[in-house]
Amino acid sequence: MTQKRFPRGFIKALGRVLYHVLLVALSVGIAFSLPFLVSFTARNFLPYWSMVQSQKIILIATELTLALLLVILFNYVGRSWKDRKFARMARGSGMVHFFSTRGLFAQRKIRKLKKKQGYARDMMIISSTGFRTLVDVKGDLHDVLKNCREAKVMLLNPYSEGARARADGILDPGVTVENFHEQVRKSIEFLKGLKALQKHIRLKLYGDTPFLRLAILGDYAWIKHYHPGLDVQSMPECVFERQENLASLYTPFYRYFLARWEDFEIPEYDLGTDELVYRDGIGNEIKREKFDMVDGANGMRRLPQDEYHFSPSSVSRG
Repeated sequence: MTQKRFPRGFIKALGRVLYHVLLVALSVGIAFSLPFLVSFTARNFLPYWSMVQSQKIILIATELTLALLLVILFNYVGRSWKDRKFARMARGSGMVHFFSTRGLFAQRKIRKLKKKQGYARDMMIISSTGFRTLVDVKGDLHDVLKNCREAKVMLLNPYSEGARARADGILDPGVTVENFHEQVRKSIEFLKGLKALQKHIRLKLYGDTPFLRLAILGDYAWIKHYHPGLDVQSMPECVFERQENLASLYTPFYRYFLARWEDFEIPEYDLGTDELVYRDGIGNEIKREKFDMVDGANGMRRLPQDEYHFSPSSVSRG
């Protein structure tokens, strides 16, 4: 370890020395060039200025040009000051990234960051169906989930009133509750496949309307808002970093997930038996039931088999 640190320290020290040498050399060069600059200005600029003084049009054009340059300069300085102010506010809240759109380059950067932040780390995810995020090979967390250390996943119960409210709130006629059913089923099958490969995966199904799409990857929290009537993919995404700063928003989002995960009214899905496991306030198991059984307390209900229709080309906006 000492041998590895020695070259790095030597290179840093050498860099600092070269920086100071370059700074001194630049100062000396400017000092020696001053006489030449003064004589050059006297020979070229002063005759030009005497000519300009006698030409009103040139004088007015010069003044307007200088005024325009000053306006641009002051606007740039003012905007830079505001940007620095907002940057300090963002750093104070723990925000390290903000993606307003999901263009090609932004999508690549998002996938690269999530893969780096979640590799061999613990993951905590709250999503709606999880299909486009987890199951789709182009999803942001598809590869991350395969290479994480442990994952706790919360998906929307497709038989709940929250799923129906989310589906009805999106104006796209291709988005139906049946789409939600099929996509959640595919997400569960994907998680079961990872579980079979000895990955530590746990799943819970919540019943209320989705509010946040939250992915905690180690020391980073990725946040999106499920706006009523809008595709979540069109919403901006914020990233908050875990910091010792008490103003960082990473901690509230982390606690939000823990509060949701530890809510004893939200059942856990047993990926081995396809049963919902209910526990009491201290974590003791009190009952189990099949995934499609009625449970009025959680807004779940059985749907007839003839209601299950899904077109492979249809993808929900949840």
